[in-house]
Amino acid sequence: MRIVFFGTPEFAVPSLEALIDLRESVVLVVTQPDRPRGRSRSNLEPSPVKARAESLVIPVSQPIRPRGDEFQAELAAAKPDLGVVVAYGHILRPEILAIPPLGMINVHASLLPAWRGAAPIQWSIAHGDRTTGVTIMRMEAGLDSGPVLLTHDTPIGPDETGGQLTQRLARLGAKALREAIERIRSGTATYTPQDHARATLAPKIGREVARLDWNLPADAVANRIRAFDPAPGAWSTLGNQEVKFFRPRPVAGEGAPGTILAAGGGALVVAAGSGAVDVGEVKPAGRGRMKAAEWLRGNPAAPGSRFR
Repeated sequence: MRIVFFGTPEFAVPSLEALIDLRESVVLVVTQPDRPRGRSRSNLEPSPVKARAESLVIPVSQPIRPRGDEFQAELAAAKPDLGVVVAYGHILRPEILAIPPLGMINVHASLLPAWRGAAPIQWSIAHGDRTTGVTIMRMEAGLDSGPVLLTHDTPIGPDETGGQLTQRLARLGAKALREAIERIRSGTATYTPQDHARATLAPKIGREVARLDWNLPADAVANRIRAFDPAPGAWSTLGNQEVKFFRPRPVAGEGAPGTILAAGGGALVVAAGSGAVDVGEVKPAGRGRMKAAEWLRGNPAAPGSRFR
């Protein structure tokens, strides 16, 4: 089959490599434009998918938006039989989805209809889910609402972070994509409509979303810290200082939410709405990530101080 591949972040790279391993003809890779990097923002850096595609000598297209006559003509000229979309970052319009005769399939990092949207991995952890997985679905105009070809599930570890789970699901997604391609090749692919009444949404994680609400129970606070590790980082303020939190552990404790209950001996324990959270690592504004004990040695945080 002739395949056009849409993808941008590192998460999508294993799926691109899976298509190559299957000896499929990837005729075009569509990814987002190069982005400024570094403090000066003067250097442009390609997406991980672009870098891998170029190393495989696959043509690359980087439209600002995947729409319009020019892009539609470019895609049609590639004569794809099938489209594969993995974390591309843009919603594709019906006229684009209609170009490949076999349609377009998507590798989505949740067990649909749960967690439709941009950040399914983070919201699954933040919500306290014990199981997640990947779904291969046929794309349609709605947001992750298309019929499902197959799913693979996996447990979420009690201490697993958003970054760690992303890496695991990238590999699981590539495995599921291989199975999906084999079914499409053999003509055995069947699609099951989603139960839209059970759908939940996973919107993009903005700065304010990542701000911690210490009124939540300790388990919920810890889940959000893990979900937003490494990015964007769950954060709060102590006085005028912004601090991000990592490696949480719910513990016993009582106090006004956000109050530091212990700050010393390697422990930074903060009261939640019920219970408390022992924070293993922090990242103060303008500094690197460090052990909480290291930060406490040079910081005036003390029991009774309060994060807000």
